[in-house]
Amino acid sequence: MSDRSTIFALSSGRPPAAIAVVRMSGRQAGAALKALIGRVPQPRQAALARVREPVGGEVIDEALALWFPAPHSETGEDVAELQLHGGQAVIAGVLDALGKIEGCRLAEPGEFTRRAFENGKLDLTKVEGLGDLIAAETQAQRRLAFRQLKGLIGDRAEDWRRRLIEALALIEARIDFSDEADVPEDLVAPALDTVRQLRDEIAACLADSGRGERLREGLVVAIAGPPNAGKSTLLNRLARREVAIVSPYPGTTRDVIEVHLDLGGYPVTLLDTAGIRMSDDPVEQEGVRRARERADMADLVLWVIDGSVSDLSSAGRDPYSNGRQPSHAELWLVKNKNDLVSSQSLGSHESSPKEWINRSFTMSARTGSGLDTLISALAAHAQAYFAATESAIVTRARHRRAFEETRAALDRALEQRCTGREELIAEELRAASTTLGRLTGRIDVEDILDAIFRDFCIGK
Repeated sequence: MSDRSTIFALSSGRPPAAIAVVRMSGRQAGAALKALIGRVPQPRQAALARVREPVGGEVIDEALALWFPAPHSETGEDVAELQLHGGQAVIAGVLDALGKIEGCRLAEPGEFTRRAFENGKLDLTKVEGLGDLIAAETQAQRRLAFRQLKGLIGDRAEDWRRRLIEALALIEARIDFSDEADVPEDLVAPALDTVRQLRDEIAACLADSGRGERLREGLVVAIAGPPNAGKSTLLNRLARREVAIVSPYPGTTRDVIEVHLDLGGYPVTLLDTAGIRMSDDPVEQEGVRRARERADMADLVLWVIDGSVSDLSSAGRDPYSNGRQPSHAELWLVKNKNDLVSSQSLGSHESSPKEWINRSFTMSARTGSGLDTLISALAAHAQAYFAATESAIVTRARHRRAFEETRAALDRALEQRCTGREELIAEELRAASTTLGRLTGRIDVEDILDAIFRDFCIGK
């Protein structure tokens, strides 16, 4: 571990900025810091220093320098940090100077965090929580990610694993020392009582309907409907910017456009889809196919129609007219273009089919009339959709698979109680313990490390 390179990187945001933070981690961090500022400050005390070119001695900047000797650092290695002025030239000069120091190299994405994991500063679930915290776009996502970073799932898994190992020890003592006089005869019963408690706790954790995963991914709302109903105009209104091309010509939207929003602190992804109609154009046909596919996978569909047309149940205006039943939970009817409808004709639309409508709205995407009502309804729906989500333990599919495998192994162990096959019970408990160890990264996780750290930014 001590022979590998010392890494460095810009760990703050993209320049220019008021402050830029350059971090170093590794065996040469102290030597690199001394080469730049002429000394190593007292541990964990900021020191004002001039940063110079190691060779020519030219002053690059005046900065604050900090020193964190191992093992009391974020990565568990020697760590140095420079808080510089955040100009392009300053940052480039410091990084260039560090690159010329023997044994130092630019860090790869996530390499600081990976070294923290390898040195026992973070378990794998906390690493994932850190990644989610960096990627959080809403307050609800931030709160859930921070709780995971602080051990929401990792500490729970480690406690389960500890209790599981204690139960396994009782079973193995019964197997290995059954002929010893000082070993109690019945060690299996208390061990299986612990196993049953663990199994029930893990089952309760899994019975959250995937709330944690949903909060990470957000509520998916598809805007669908026939051509020229005003879907793209509605998307632009909801996004408060021009993200989709608006045209009076049918078939303008060919592919799915995604926009991420924060509604009341909850993440929502809007999908603008192609107008659904019959077409001989193969490109438009593909767009319609994708539109139906994304609508079927959405959590909520806004079926937008031209409210100025009196016959709302005509061909192409009923999303279920082809007999396909989508998988989404709710479908809202949005009668658009109410600015083109006279007050005398508004009542004529009430005869539209109701069996497929969960809610109905009348608005004008062009003028904004009725838009606030729709936005308020979407925010309330998102809040209800994510109710109790922030207390969820499971936030990733990887976590869910690990807990499901653990529960299955515990179920098999409990099934062996009547058979008296203590060696089989022990084997299932070992399998459950190994699975929990893989969850936190204590056992055999090389196959998933690259997939996790490749999504981190350089310098983190």
